[in-house]
Amino acid sequence: MVFPFNLYLSALGAAALTTLCCTPLWRAWARRSGLVDDPGHRKIHHRPVPLAGGLAVFTGMMIPVLAGILLLHGQLAPGTESGLLRYGLSRRGIQVLALLAAALGMVVLGWLDDRYELRPRIKFAGQLLLASLVACSGIRITLFVPSEIFSFAVTVLWIVTVTNAFNFMDNMNGLCAGLGAIAGFFFAVSGAIQGQYLVATMALLTTGALLGFLPFNYPRASVFLGDAGSHLVGFLAAVMAVLPHFHNLQNPNRWAVLSPLLILAVPLADLVWVVILRWRLGQPFYVGDNNHWSHRLVRRGWSRAGAVLIIWLAAVLSGCLALALQGIGF
Repeated sequence: MVFPFNLYLSALGAAALTTLCCTPLWRAWARRSGLVDDPGHRKIHHRPVPLAGGLAVFTGMMIPVLAGILLLHGQLAPGTESGLLRYGLSRRGIQVLALLAAALGMVVLGWLDDRYELRPRIKFAGQLLLASLVACSGIRITLFVPSEIFSFAVTVLWIVTVTNAFNFMDNMNGLCAGLGAIAGFFFAVSGAIQGQYLVATMALLTTGALLGFLPFNYPRASVFLGDAGSHLVGFLAAVMAVLPHFHNLQNPNRWAVLSPLLILAVPLADLVWVVILRWRLGQPFYVGDNNHWSHRLVRRGWSRAGAVLIIWLAAVLSGCLALALQGIGF
């Protein structure tokens, strides 16, 4: 099997470097335009913090993508790596365009929420619309059920659920971005080992962009992801779980389809936890509180940075279990 390390390292490094360079520019723009998170109830910062993370991460992904497309179109990138990408794009070109359009839509939806505090119904409707766009492009979950309606509904439900799970996890510096980078890494490893080069490259672009953003967000934050960022990270994580074929001729183990649940176990479990707790307390599930795992760790005496590290570690261990379930070892 040809293993295009140059392609993977280029995707990871280019996305990280681009985000690292463009985050200060977006941060300055957010300050000038008033796109900031002001101090208030349940917030630990005492000064307005720019909500530029989503714009920076999206830029960090898109510039390498556009550069790569131009190189491929002009045939300026000869070799095995470019051939693999051309093959992947020829097979899934429409799906890639749908993903990029939906990702941009998630950023715009989150930006509108950051700016105007959208009503939950409007935000949820936007998420459903964008998830439907992805499902209509042919990217769907089947779960071995031969039904188009079932596949469409499950895919939309999955994307909306994971998007909101990461949105909920954006409650401490670095937590959401770090979990997104960890998920991207494990999806990249899984895709690369199975020869799904386009999937692995997209996952590494996501990981690189988030790693380039983290120095501005952890342990102290000069920039927040904002809803634009958390929507984008959650959407990308959801899609990365749908794109790979976890069950195929090379990997006939049907239990491997549970791998995405393990890779995303931490944000999904936290979502289930807080939704059940809010329901028992008679509170709307979409109203934030301080009952996430990160908050509980802090109340037990951990620092905020330490609590985030513990949750990151749990996500890494869960990701390693997912690879073991697929028969992949380091």
